[in-house]
Amino acid sequence: MKFFALLLLFLLALLPGTGRSADAPTRILNVSYDVTREFYQDYNAAFQRHWQTEHPEAKLEIEQSHAGSSKQARAVIDGLPADVVTMNQDTDIQLLADAGLVAPDWRTRLPDHAAPSTTTIVFLVRKGNPKGIRDWPDLLKPGVEPIIPNPKTSGNGRYSYLAAWAYAQTRPGGSPEKARAFVGDLFRRVTVLPSGGRDATNTFVQRGIGDVLLTFESETLQITRVFSPDAYDVVTPSASILAAAPVSVVDKVVDQRGTRALATAYLTHLWSDEGQKIAARHYFRPRSAAILAENAALFPPLELLTIDAVFGGWANAQKHFSAGGEFDAIFARR
Repeated sequence: MKFFALLLLFLLALLPGTGRSADAPTRILNVSYDVTREFYQDYNAAFQRHWQTEHPEAKLEIEQSHAGSSKQARAVIDGLPADVVTMNQDTDIQLLADAGLVAPDWRTRLPDHAAPSTTTIVFLVRKGNPKGIRDWPDLLKPGVEPIIPNPKTSGNGRYSYLAAWAYAQTRPGGSPEKARAFVGDLFRRVTVLPSGGRDATNTFVQRGIGDVLLTFESETLQITRVFSPDAYDVVTPSASILAAAPVSVVDKVVDQRGTRALATAYLTHLWSDEGQKIAARHYFRPRSAAILAENAALFPPLELLTIDAVFGGWANAQKHFSAGGEFDAIFARR
């Protein structure tokens, strides 16, 4: 019996798809961050139609995994077999590159430094804006309780922290010291640190905790235009951070599973007109200038500060969140 079992495994290994039968569905797993669920539900259906138009014999299945971006990166390192990763900051994919799972040149294999869309950090407040929050300094008004995801586990929270720091540092008379004091005052007002962006939304919306939610613009527009249009308002500050959402195939996995062509096509289609229109429909700022212009009413102009300009790149920005870094020091003084 053992011989026949081994023989069967050997024969299966000779079939296309690394052990799948010839007519079995082709599956890929997209490991993503936690506020992209609705976007990828829509995009996956569109890509399946696109792929099967060109490959009518294909039986394609796309699986999703969602959690905080940094938590997801660690899960892939620990063995979650992602064919593609669609994260919300460079460092989470670079972690995979440093672990030997993603090729070192991942940023240059796709357009726009491998980020097909962007967003920024804005404020979600309760209808009528009872606390009068208009810009970053209003978050420090007496009695205002902000809700922010944990920067240690969430790219959403990390961008919120960096946006607050960048704002304080770049205003007239600003400095790193003033930024440190501003961010310290902000986080001293935070009573809970949800693990991810969607957890933070649930804390603010479903549990009714806090006066203002700092989160991605895409999330606030989803809430105010789809889920609860009569309960919340979006406040766009005068300046915030440019949040690019990078993507990559996971080279080690796609080469093992024989899914490189499919996984690459899946990501490349994000830059197609269809992919860009779906991004805009889900309130992400598309890279296509024409499609962005078509949706200008959704995306108010504001000063978008960059990680490179303010922090000198992600390697320096990431030091804020390392053990014993700025965030740990701020949190210890709460």
